[in-house]
Amino acid sequence: MNVATKLSGAKERPHVSRRRILQGLAAAGVGSVVFRRALAAMADEGRQVTPEMIKDAEWIAGMEYTDEDRKLMLEGVNEVLTGYKKIRDVPLDNGVPPALHFSSEPLAPPHPHVRRKPIAMSPSTASKKPQSEEDLAFAPITELAALIKARQVSSVDLTKMYLARLKMYDPLLHCVITLTEEAALKQAEGADREIAAGQYRGPLHGIPWGVKDLFAYPGYRTTWGATPFQDQVRDEKATVISRLEDAGAVLIAKLSVGALAWGDVWFDATTKNPWNVDQGSSGSSAGPAAATAAGLTGFTIGTETLGSIVSPCTRCGATGLRPTFGRVSRFGCMALTWSMDKVGPIARSVEDCALVFATIHGRDGLDAAAVDRPFVWPPRQDVRSLRVGFIESLFDERRLQDIEDAETRDRVAQMLSFDRRVLDVLRRIGVNLVPIELPDKYPIGPLLLILTAEAATAFDELTRSGRDDELVRQVVNAWPNEFRQGQLIPAVEYLRANRIRTLVMGEMNRLMENVDVYVSPTFGGSNLALTNLTGHPCVVLPHGFRAEGGTPTSITFTGRLHGDDTLLAVAHAFQGATDFHLQRPPLEKPDVSTGQ
Repeated sequence: MNVATKLSGAKERPHVSRRRILQGLAAAGVGSVVFRRALAAMADEGRQVTPEMIKDAEWIAGMEYTDEDRKLMLEGVNEVLTGYKKIRDVPLDNGVPPALHFSSEPLAPPHPHVRRKPIAMSPSTASKKPQSEEDLAFAPITELAALIKARQVSSVDLTKMYLARLKMYDPLLHCVITLTEEAALKQAEGADREIAAGQYRGPLHGIPWGVKDLFAYPGYRTTWGATPFQDQVRDEKATVISRLEDAGAVLIAKLSVGALAWGDVWFDATTKNPWNVDQGSSGSSAGPAAATAAGLTGFTIGTETLGSIVSPCTRCGATGLRPTFGRVSRFGCMALTWSMDKVGPIARSVEDCALVFATIHGRDGLDAAAVDRPFVWPPRQDVRSLRVGFIESLFDERRLQDIEDAETRDRVAQMLSFDRRVLDVLRRIGVNLVPIELPDKYPIGPLLLILTAEAATAFDELTRSGRDDELVRQVVNAWPNEFRQGQLIPAVEYLRANRIRTLVMGEMNRLMENVDVYVSPTFGGSNLALTNLTGHPCVVLPHGFRAEGGTPTSITFTGRLHGDDTLLAVAHAFQGATDFHLQRPPLEKPDVSTGQ
C-alpha cells in the first residue's frame, strides 16, 4: 500500500474520490499547503461552504452528520471561514508565540485545604436580628457575618431559612438542581458549635451558599446541566468547595447551569429571572445569579468563559466578579475552554464578592493555570488617587444619530443615560476619569474560534458518540452545532488565532499602563470578548432599571491583570454612592396548592 492510500484510508473506503483523498492527506499533514490554499481561495473569492462540502469533509474527522446537522452548521462554518481571512490578514512575525501556556514542571503535591489569611470587612451596623425574614434573607455577607459572630442568629437558623426559600421559590425560578440539605445542616451545626466555643474562622463562617452545578462534590450529583450527565457522581471535591468549607461556609445547593455552560436552559427547565419570571435568567451561571438576586442564599459561585457571570448578573441584578484568569483554581470544575475558563463569586454587593474571593483565590497544585498573587481587602489606596478610564465612544450621545429605527434609538438612549449617570457618580465621589478607547488593531470576533476549538475538544467524545443529540437545545446557537463546527477547525488556524491573541494581550497591557481601572457599558463594543480572551478581571453590578418592565441593567468595571483588589475598590466606591444593588425583585410566593 502506498503512502497516499494508507494515509487517506482508501483501503477501508474503496469508493473514496480523489478529492477526498487529498482532503485526507491535508488532515494528516500531507499536501496541507494545497488544502489551505483552497480554503484561502474560497474566503478570498467570497465563496460559501455548502452542505455537500461539509459532507465531503466529515470523514476526515471521522464524523458523520445528518442533513439537519449540516443545515444548522452552514451559517457558523461560513462565518468561521470569513474569520479565517480576517485572521490571515494580520501580519505575524516569526517571533510571535501563541497565547498558550505549557509548563514542564510537574504539579505540586496537592494541598487543597490551604487556610486563607484573615481579612477585614467594613464595620456592620447589624447588631440585632431583623424582625423581617425578608430583611434577613437579603442581607449582605457583611451583615450576616456580624449577626452570626454576635450569636444574634445561628448558622442552623440561616441554613433552614435559605433551604425553605429555595424549596418555596424553585418551582417558580427553576434555579436548583440538587439541594445538599443533609450535608448543609451538619456543617451549620458544626459552625454553631465552633462559634460558641470561640473558634470563629472569619466572615464566611456559618454563611449558607450555593454553587453552579459544574463543581464536583462527593456524594452528590454533578450534572453540568446536561442530560447525558444528569446522573453523574464524581469522587473529587472541587478546590473552591474545599476552601469555602475551610472558611466555615455552608453549602446548601448545587444550582442550575445552562447545559455544558451555555445559556439558562438545562435538562429539566429554563431558569427564570426573579425580576420577570417570563424571562430566562440568561446564563450560563443561571442558577447562581437568580438565587442570589432572589435572596435564596448568602452568596454563590459561578464561572465565565464568555459572559457566563456578566450576562446573568446583568439580567438578574446581582453583583459578580470575574477574576483575572488563573486567580482561582478550576480543579473539580467542568472544563470547557482551558485557556478561557474562570471561576468567580456572585453576591449582593461588591464587598461580598471581595470577601469570597479572598477565600478562594490562589494556587492549589491541582490546576496548572492557578497562581498566587497578593490580594488585600480593604485596599489601602484611596480611589481618588486612581486613574479610572472610560471608553469615550461608548458614552458619546452622538452614537444615537446613526440609529434610524425610533424604537431602537429610544431603548439605546435610555441605556446611554444610565451609563452616563455612572460617570457623574464617579466624578461626584472624586474619581479621576480618563478617556480611553479599546484597541481595535486586530479582529476580536474571529478569535473566538479558540473557544469553539477547545470546547469541541473537551466534548469530542460526546459528539462522536452521538449523545450530543440528548442535549435539550438543538439550534444554531447551541453546543451540539458548535461542537460539530469545531471539528472542522484546522490546527493551523487555531494556533494562528492564539498568536494574534498574544498581540491583542500586548495591546491591552499597553492600554492598562495608562489607567488602573476602566468603566464601560456591559455589552458595549468588543469589551466582553476582548477581556475574556486576554484574561483581565471585571466586576459587573446593577446601575439602573428599565422604564418598561422594571428589569435591571448593569455597568462593568475592568481592571489590570491581577489588580482584582483595586478593581473591586473602585466598583465598591461606586456602589457605596448608589442603591441599585439594594433593590429587591417583586417575587410573589408561589401558590403551593396549584404549584404556581
